[in-house]
Amino acid sequence: MNPIRTTCAYCGVGCGISATRTGERQIEIRGDPDHPANAGRLCSKGTHLGETVSLEGRLLHPEIGGKPASWGKALDHVARRFSETIARHGPDSVAFYVSGQLLTEDYYVANKLMKGFVGSANIDTNSRLCMSSAVAGHIRGFGEDIVPASYEDLDQADLFVLIGSNTAWCHPIVYQRIQAARAARGAKLVVIDPRRTETCEDADLHLALRPGTDVALMNGLLAHCRRGGLVDEAFIDASVNVPEGFWDTLDEGNDLWSVAKTCDIAPADLQRFFDLFAAHPRTITLFSQGINQSLRGTDQVNAILNVHLATGRIARPGAAPFSITGQPNAMGGREVGGLASTLAAHMDFAPDNVARVARFWGVKTVAAKPGLKAVDLFRSIREGRIKALWVMATNPAVSLPDAAMVREALSACPFVVVSDCISETDTSRYAHVKLPAAGWGEKDGTVTNSDRTISRQRPLFARPGEVRADWWIITEVGRRMGWKTAFSYERPADIYREHARLSAYQNGGKRLFDIGQHAAIGNAAYDAMEPWRWGGTPFADGRFPTADGKARLVNVEQGPIAPSLKDWPMTLNTGRYRDQWHTMTRTGLSPKLARHRQEPLIEIHPEDAAELGIVEGDLARVSTAQGASIYRAAFADGQRRGEVFAPIHWTDQQSTGGRTGLLPRPLVDPHSGQPGFKSTPVRVEPFPVEWRGFLVAHEVPTQIDAAYATRVRVPQGWLVEFSGNGDPAALARTLLPKGERIEASDAARGQMRVAVLDHGRLKAALYISRTGSLPQRDWLIGQLEAAEAESAMALLAGRPAKPAPDRGPIVCVCFDVGMKQIMAAITDQALTSVEAVGAALSAGTNCGSCRPAIQRLIVETKEVANG
Repeated sequence: MNPIRTTCAYCGVGCGISATRTGERQIEIRGDPDHPANAGRLCSKGTHLGETVSLEGRLLHPEIGGKPASWGKALDHVARRFSETIARHGPDSVAFYVSGQLLTEDYYVANKLMKGFVGSANIDTNSRLCMSSAVAGHIRGFGEDIVPASYEDLDQADLFVLIGSNTAWCHPIVYQRIQAARAARGAKLVVIDPRRTETCEDADLHLALRPGTDVALMNGLLAHCRRGGLVDEAFIDASVNVPEGFWDTLDEGNDLWSVAKTCDIAPADLQRFFDLFAAHPRTITLFSQGINQSLRGTDQVNAILNVHLATGRIARPGAAPFSITGQPNAMGGREVGGLASTLAAHMDFAPDNVARVARFWGVKTVAAKPGLKAVDLFRSIREGRIKALWVMATNPAVSLPDAAMVREALSACPFVVVSDCISETDTSRYAHVKLPAAGWGEKDGTVTNSDRTISRQRPLFARPGEVRADWWIITEVGRRMGWKTAFSYERPADIYREHARLSAYQNGGKRLFDIGQHAAIGNAAYDAMEPWRWGGTPFADGRFPTADGKARLVNVEQGPIAPSLKDWPMTLNTGRYRDQWHTMTRTGLSPKLARHRQEPLIEIHPEDAAELGIVEGDLARVSTAQGASIYRAAFADGQRRGEVFAPIHWTDQQSTGGRTGLLPRPLVDPHSGQPGFKSTPVRVEPFPVEWRGFLVAHEVPTQIDAAYATRVRVPQGWLVEFSGNGDPAALARTLLPKGERIEASDAARGQMRVAVLDHGRLKAALYISRTGSLPQRDWLIGQLEAAEAESAMALLAGRPAKPAPDRGPIVCVCFDVGMKQIMAAITDQALTSVEAVGAALSAGTNCGSCRPAIQRLIVETKEVANG
């Protein structure tokens, strides 16, 4: 079949994909060489999308009360319950909680239904959790939510400042583009992050600042620029408003030594950063969740924007602040008003905007004020003020802070609708109605990436079962609520045209977001649409979308640093793993993507661990005032003392531990409403267990009765890691399937080993130990694929008669290359570069996500060789 050009399902880089169907639910994935975002490159997640398109776990039919229902009955029921709730309690008694996984067309009709026709702004999105501080900062500084940069700027910058972004893991294609610019032109790289992540491996400078001191750092940089004559006075006079007393306030306490002390970094390193910034006018400052997910995230964004505005490093090639977003269509949601704090088409709730949208939609009920932001929305549900909720394409029972409170809210809500492609999620268990929505590969519409490029996402497969597009589901509910004409769409192109018309309606250049050129696009042209970026080069003429045409410097001051608390003396930082995505409903289906990190780890500095009595590889309990969860302890020299890091991905569907969403406080930035995930006070302590073990099996139960248990996909089955107390034999009975059993036990060492066969093929193998070591997993996982298992002795030993070399932990997922293989090749072949390792082992030559790890291994191996 001919390749189909579509867009990746994951982050806001918005990579183009060329997908070729090779079977009923099988595809071959390649990067689209003609897409401007990635030029053919893909990260590990995009590369392995083909492993995630099966129908495993899919919701294929509507359900009411857990029982199958027809679409007509389900839609009538949803429309009736929402209409009755509105009639009895008013429009603010209902809410939508939506997602950056929706396409722009889906987002548009959801926003139109809630804000325009229900008449409430109680529609918010999981994008509130990842980039709403950037939105608020852009509006304060520029007058509109505009990202004034493009990926082409990366090709022209001389200095990259990555602040609060583990770009090598979270946006690998952007990181590769940065590295290409460095190789081609010698561009410099500064990474500002409390953790020494893989993004830091090849950086010219890493500033491991104290969490929450980003305002102090950027104010100090701006003060240095002013003292050094780097402020662009002509640009400020023509294009920037400066608040009265701004410079006087900036001068106070922002000298080198004071800033270094506040940020807890060496003055010499801080001076080097200032010097690099001064020497390279073409500077791109890329920021992400480390800036946004803070209780002062908006101020941190404006501190960055202040530096760029004051020095004129904006709207020039290779010079701009650049917010890189986390979801594939977070930007599209921002464009249509998917946030509770915006109206539509980059308009706010000013009376003239409300009137304008009302005229366009032909309705008098348009919401006149912002709605409840995510955390407040779920708090309002718990308190009984919101009585009907529709969750679309997201999993708030996992992803929101204080997840226990969110679950209480969902449980208490009289009517919960969940439309999703996955049948069982931590959120859908609370649903009164479940509606089967299209997944990636079935969707048809548009998305907008981080640099404002609109791309088509095209279907690769027919929708299975009774699955429907999100826009269709929303439209049908709107019709049943009485608004047939307003929701008379027949195809995504109808919605896109209306969205384009609204962006241009009575705009007159007031807002830069204007895609009116597509207001009359034909169906065929829509289907064939090439990726295109709206807005050109924003602010290139020195004009901004404000009343006086000028940007604004915003007074932001570094707040007090929160002291350590007696009960919660450490600080938790949360984030993503390289090869996983959000709550793993998609990436969790891929055996290859599970190889890099098979368990949720709590990363802790070795000296902190020693003081706490925590042994590497043992379990640790992380507690906050909101909840607690169990993790496997991993030592990390790159952690600052007193701080720990945990991943966000694990849910009740995969694990009894690693439930990071239970831990953060439900505290938010006062301007954006974005939760502060990056600095939660916690207590970390050993979690003693009597035994530990693992299971490899074709099938495993969803519930595992152990103190700690986590499961991940492997080829032809599952790997389950578990630990507990008491008699493990009871657990073994629940985990193992029926079949021919071979087993061995060693009471002195507290070991149990059991293999279950079916006509010579391995069905499951279980290994438990109280004191001894456990076998390596890789060979046993491979036995699940073997046509005939090896001998009983080999299975019980957990290794072949002739052991294969130990590859070590997998570094390169694409080519299945382990750490020990790479280190041996570096030593034996005297390899000195990532390229040389790639030539020898292929590692790092496909998606490139592992290149920073390979670089680190080169350095470490050289250090060992040199003593």
